[in-house]
Amino acid sequence: MQFHTKIYLASASPRRHEILLQMGVAHTVLDVPAPPGEDEPRLAGESPADYVRRTAKEKALRAVAWISTQALPQQPVLAADTTVFIGNDILGKPVDDDDARQMLRRLSGTTHSVHTAVVLACGQHLDEKVSMTDVRMKRLSDAEIEAYCATGEPMGKAGSYGIQGRAALFIEHIAGSYSGVMGLPIFETGQLLQRLA
Repeated sequence: MQFHTKIYLASASPRRHEILLQMGVAHTVLDVPAPPGEDEPRLAGESPADYVRRTAKEKALRAVAWISTQALPQQPVLAADTTVFIGNDILGKPVDDDDARQMLRRLSGTTHSVHTAVVLACGQHLDEKVSMTDVRMKRLSDAEIEAYCATGEPMGKAGSYGIQGRAALFIEHIAGSYSGVMGLPIFETGQLLQRLA
């Protein structure tokens, strides 16, 4: 499969960039300024599934608006958001090591869900796909949690872990998309990009 249309990636995530390279998708990474205030706040009564869809759409539309203020060629914009949750509780990016430790203790010995929403924006027209994956993490000892946090890997990652890094040693089972847990589901992204052909 070949993707001929060049796109913008509205994400600074090196993992998403690497996945698009793996897919053979020509793209430019946009450094869109984040909005002021809390990082991606959750609305009252919003389910985790609705939250991840909304935040991915907001990222795409923010990038489209930003491009219109720059001297940049018009191209489709790809945006994504990944959410880790247990029950109705969203586990976002940790604010510090203590926050990461608490999240890892919650995930230890449990199955949690990871949803990644992918949005392709062509102007104001949005196409969307969502990847849903269940991930079972083994029971972690305090020593394992401390050693993992000491690597710095939990920072900047939803749920305080990266499945493509050292935390792979903690994962007993996944049902769904491995690349979706990384932050950009290849199958769903490919389906969106095929529409550009």
